[in-house]
Amino acid sequence: QVRLVQSGGGSVQAGGSLTLSCAASGPGAKTYTLGWVRQAPGKEREGVATLKYDGTTYYADSLEGRFIISKDNDRDILNLQMNNVEPGDTATYYCAASNAYFDEDYDILDPDEYNYWGQGTQVTVSE
Repeated sequence: QVRLVQSGGGSVQAGGSLTLSCAASGPGAKTYTLGWVRQAPGKEREGVATLKYDGTTYYADSLEGRFIISKDNDRDILNLQMNNVEPGDTATYYCAASNAYFDEDYDILDPDEYNYWGQGTQVTVSE
């Protein structure tokens, strides 16, 4: 099991940067796959970035390299650095964890594969 507590978020102008953080605790904090999922109003959840338990990172193609996922392994804090943000990045962002094996990784960004969730944080990007 793992508990996820998020911090960060808020409002930012287009082109700016923002960092989201997620403190993980519990037995799964060091062994689960951790990721970020977002949901914009009226849209389905979208997997944004994932850090697999083996250290491999995955990103949604739509981000075009603007976001970076990382983890402070000493403190079990997952971060999402959001650079050159766009109005289309406006959404509620959730930290998520999965105890799945992901042997082929094709579904590693699928929100349905995650079974632990943070409380969510709003990110609003203005023109």
